[in-house]
Amino acid sequence: MPRPFVAYLRVYEPLSAFPSPLHDRLRAVIEDGHLDRTEVGIRERTVWLKSQLSVPPSTLPGELPDGRPSASAIRDILVLDPAEVPTDQATVGPGPLVCPLDLRARSAAALVGFLATSTPTLRTAALTVSPETLRQKATSVLGELASGAVHVVSTTWTVPLPWFALFDPTQRHVVIAPQDDPLRQVFWRASMGDARRRVERAHTLAHKTFGEAGPTKVLLDTSRWLANFHEGSAVELDYGGLVQLLHDEEMVEDTSAEDVNAILDAIERSDAAAVAARFSRLRDFWGDLAIRERFN
Repeated sequence: MPRPFVAYLRVYEPLSAFPSPLHDRLRAVIEDGHLDRTEVGIRERTVWLKSQLSVPPSTLPGELPDGRPSASAIRDILVLDPAEVPTDQATVGPGPLVCPLDLRARSAAALVGFLATSTPTLRTAALTVSPETLRQKATSVLGELASGAVHVVSTTWTVPLPWFALFDPTQRHVVIAPQDDPLRQVFWRASMGDARRRVERAHTLAHKTFGEAGPTKVLLDTSRWLANFHEGSAVELDYGGLVQLLHDEEMVEDTSAEDVNAILDAIERSDAAAVAARFSRLRDFWGDLAIRERFN
């Protein structure tokens, strides 16, 4: 079975940024064994399936039948050495850097979104308890987050183009392996300070060009999300399972990060022709993945 076709934007915070007793529990997990980033997609799918196959099904993955968080969820973390994070103008660390998957909280956030946007008919068909009860529970779970926000946001089948603005295009990591091999990867990393500086610039330029909607809103939401975390953190954009949909040549020749950053430069110098050309390249590349999503 292929890995889920999910891409991720992650924040790795210094272990010292987590309050006790969570700090001590995370330290023990780091010393005893933690997730490898190649295992993330499969781990997330497994936890979700277990929650739905339990009797009765759990409201949120990563919790016990009585609604308390599962003790095993503390092991669902990724760990990064600050030396693995390129930086221009900011300091990363102190290490180790830790990224909890926050599966239970991420599902709670998704539940809040579903309750806010779904129709009454869909809610009636999908839910076994009242929307207000679920809303209260989801809000309570989100209130338990140490940083006030989840450390991971994800998207299926594609990558929101504004996310590329957070990274230096030259800092891409590409690992070629068979398409079903978890070692096959594409990712970028940046220091929190650099990512914040870059997203603020991108938001300013997008607001002048596109107004408050579209990419401007994504950049604003991303900037507000990053503001929740320690200044010594690292930010990572990971194609995750999307690499299974790309041929080796597509992975190597992908210029998405270059194109997005070139668009920002072109906006700054009022070069409409360059903006249009780069948008065309992005539409061609990501349009192919959009077609696959419709077929599935």
